[in-house]
Amino acid sequence: MRRRFALRTGLRWKVSLAIAAVSTLVAVVLSLVVHNAARVSMLDNSRTVMDERVKVAQRWYEQSRVLGFGAKLDDPRLPEQLKKEAWRGQRATYLEDSGTGTPEVWASVPLRNGKVLSVHTKFQDRFAVLDDLDRVLIIGSVAVVLGGIALGVLIGDQLSRRLRKAATAARKLAEGDSEVRVRESIGGRVRDETDDLARAVDGMAEALQQRLEAERRVTADIAHELRTPVTGLLTAAELLPPGRPTELVRDRAQAMRTLVEDVLEVARLDGFAERAELQEIALAEFIVRRVRVMAPDAVVTVVRDAHVSTDPRRLERIMGNLLANAARHGKPPFEVTVEGRILRVRDHGPGFPEGLLKDGPSRFRTGSKDRAGTGHGLGLTIAAGQARVLGARLTFRNADGLMDGGDEADGKYRGAVAVLWLPESAPTNTGSFPVIEVPD
Repeated sequence: MRRRFALRTGLRWKVSLAIAAVSTLVAVVLSLVVHNAARVSMLDNSRTVMDERVKVAQRWYEQSRVLGFGAKLDDPRLPEQLKKEAWRGQRATYLEDSGTGTPEVWASVPLRNGKVLSVHTKFQDRFAVLDDLDRVLIIGSVAVVLGGIALGVLIGDQLSRRLRKAATAARKLAEGDSEVRVRESIGGRVRDETDDLARAVDGMAEALQQRLEAERRVTADIAHELRTPVTGLLTAAELLPPGRPTELVRDRAQAMRTLVEDVLEVARLDGFAERAELQEIALAEFIVRRVRVMAPDAVVTVVRDAHVSTDPRRLERIMGNLLANAARHGKPPFEVTVEGRILRVRDHGPGFPEGLLKDGPSRFRTGSKDRAGTGHGLGLTIAAGQARVLGARLTFRNADGLMDGGDEADGKYRGAVAVLWLPESAPTNTGSFPVIEVPD
C-alpha cells in the first residue's frame, strides 16, 4: 500500500507565510508604481527644461550669434526625428531612453537661416535620485515583509495555542475526564470562531456523555436485575437429579451467570469510576504463577524481569481474558513473553479479524467467521477496559504469514499477538493512557 506524502506545518507558519506573501506582493507593486511614476515625472520635467533651454539658446544666437547651454548648429548626431520636425519648422524635444542607464534628452529648433540649433544633456545628477529612491523602496519593502511575518507569527501563534489547548482538552474528554470543558481550557478574552468550536465540542461531549451514561445505567440495571433470577436458577439446577439434562441446564445457567457478571463489569468500566489498588510486584514471578493456574499448557518466556506498581487483581483479569480468548479462538502452542514492562500473549491460530484490528474490541462482536462460534465478545472488551484503569495500553496485531512449512490446510498460522504495555508510573485518577511509544 502506497502512502501519500503529507507535509504538516503549524497554523502560525501558514498565517505568517500568507501575510508575508501578501505583504511582498503589495510592497513590490507599490515600489514599481512609485519608481515608474517618479521616472516618468523626471523624464517629463527633463523635456520641459530642455525645451526652455533651446528657446533661450535660440534668442541668444539670434541676438548675439553666441551659442549658449552647449548648443550646436546642425549637429551631425541629431536624431532623425528631430531633423524631420526641423524640416517641418517645428521646435521639438526627443528622449533617448534605453530603460537601464541615464536617458539622453535632446531639444532642437529651426533657425531663419535654415540651420538647426540643438542642445542635449543626460541629467545624471537628477536621475541619480532614482537610485536613492530605489534603495529606500527596497528597505521599506523588506521592513514591511518582516513586519508582516512578525504580525503573522503573533496572530497565528495565539490562534494555534488556543487550538492546541482545545485539542488537549478534547483528548482528555475522550479519555473519560468528564470534568474538562474545552471553552474553559482555551481561555482568552477575545471571542472568535475558536470559542464557537469549543462550545460546539462541549455541547457534543455533554450530549454524548448523557447518552452513554443512560445506556450504561440501562445495561447495568438490566444485568443487576438478571443476577438474582440467574443465581436462583443456578441454585435450583444444583438440586436436580444427576443426568445429562441436568448437566446441560447447569452449563447454560453458569454461562448466563458469567455473561451477567461480564456485562456488569463492562458497565462499571464504561462509567470510568473504577480505580486501581496499586501494589509493587515482581512481574515475571507474578505472571509465571498465574499462567500456570490459568493455562498450564502455555509457554512462559522471561526475557527481562521488572518490578511494577499495578493492581494485581486487574492484571490477572487481563491475562486470564487474553489466554481464554487465545484458547477459544486460536490454536496451540500458546506463548506468554515477559520483557520488562511489556507482556505478550500469542497463539498460532488464524489471527484477529480485520474489524478488531481496525476499531479495537467491541462488546458482543466475536469477530469474523474464522474466529466466531463461541463467546460474546466481552473478554477483550473487559481486558482493554481494565488496561485503561491500570494506565496501560493493550494493542492487538497479527503475526505475518504462515509458520515455516505450514499452509492453510494444516492450519499452521503464525497467529494473533496481544501486547500489554504497562506504564512506568502509576495511572492517573481517570486511568488515562500513559505516553508510550508503540513500534509498528
